[in-house]
Amino acid sequence: MTNSELPSTFDEPVDLAIIGGTGLYNLDCLKPIAVLPPQQTPWGVTSSPITISAVVGGANKFVVAFISRHGINHEYPPTHVPFRANMAAIKRLQAKAVLSFSAVGSLQEHIKPRDFVLPQQLIDRTKGIRSSSYFNEIGLVGHVGFGNPFSKAFADFIYQFKDTLTNPESTEPCLMHYDAETTVVCMEGPQFSTRAESKMYKMFGGDIINMSVIPEAKLARECELPYQMICMSTDYDAWRDHEESVTVNAVFGHLSNNGRNANTLASKIIEEMAKEVPEFMKTGDGLKGSIKMSVATKKDVMSEKTLENVRFLFPEYW
Repeated sequence: MTNSELPSTFDEPVDLAIIGGTGLYNLDCLKPIAVLPPQQTPWGVTSSPITISAVVGGANKFVVAFISRHGINHEYPPTHVPFRANMAAIKRLQAKAVLSFSAVGSLQEHIKPRDFVLPQQLIDRTKGIRSSSYFNEIGLVGHVGFGNPFSKAFADFIYQFKDTLTNPESTEPCLMHYDAETTVVCMEGPQFSTRAESKMYKMFGGDIINMSVIPEAKLARECELPYQMICMSTDYDAWRDHEESVTVNAVFGHLSNNGRNANTLASKIIEEMAKEVPEFMKTGDGLKGSIKMSVATKKDVMSEKTLENVRFLFPEYW
C-alpha cells in the first residue's frame, strides 16, 4: 500500500513523536498505517504531513508519529518553522514523549564532526521574532518552569545505545556525548556564526550550536511532554582560527553518515520502547499537571477564543 492509499485520519493515541528529517520516516522496524495531511491548529498549519507508523512484529502495539521540522522539501527556514503548530498537533495526538533530531555545529574540540550529543542545558540566542509560547498573549498569562529544559530520564534511555554509532569511512569512532551540563546554544540563523560570535558562544559555556531547539523545547514543556534532542555534529562552527569558517559543502560531507547513524539509533530506541514503555513516558516525567498550576489567568476572565486555544491543548484542564 502506498502512502497515498493510507488513511488520512488516525483516532488513537500515539506513543512517541519524532521531529526531524525525511529519512527517519523509512525505518525497517516501522510500517506506516496513516498519513495525516498538514494539520490545522489554532497556531497555524504544521510544517509537513504527519506519518503515523506502528512497530512491525512487536508483541505490543507501539505507534510513532513523524513530522518534518523544515517541511518535506526543506522549505521552512529556522525563523519561520511553525513550531507552535507542530507541537500542538503532537499534543493533540496524545504523544507520551517527543524525540527530536538536529544537525549542530561543535563549539568544543572533543566533540568531532559525526559525533552525537544529548544536551541537558541550553542558551537562547534567538532574537525574539519566533513565537515561543502558548501563554504569552493578552488575556492569557502562564509562567512555565524551564530550569531543566530536557528530559534526563529520556537522555538516560537513549544513552544506552551509544555504541550503535559507526563511522565506516574512518578509523575515528563516532562518540555520543552526554552529561548534566552539556549545553546547546540556539542562534537565529539562517546565516552561520561569525568567528567572533562563535568564540563568544564557546566562552558562554556552549558545547554545540543549532537553530532549532528554541522554541521547540519550550513548547514541549508547555505541552507537558518529555522532550530530548539528539544533536548530530556536522562541523566545528567558526571558532577555530586555523580553519576556514563553516560552509554548506563541509556540512553536507558529514550528513550522510549522521543520517545512517540517526536511523540506526532511532530504530533501537523505538524497538526497545515497544518491548516495554519506559517509566518516564508512563508517568509524564513529572510534568503532568504543571501547566494548570503555571497559568495565572483565571478561566472566567479568558475570552472564548482563548479558552478554545487552551482547550485544544488541555481539554481536561479548562
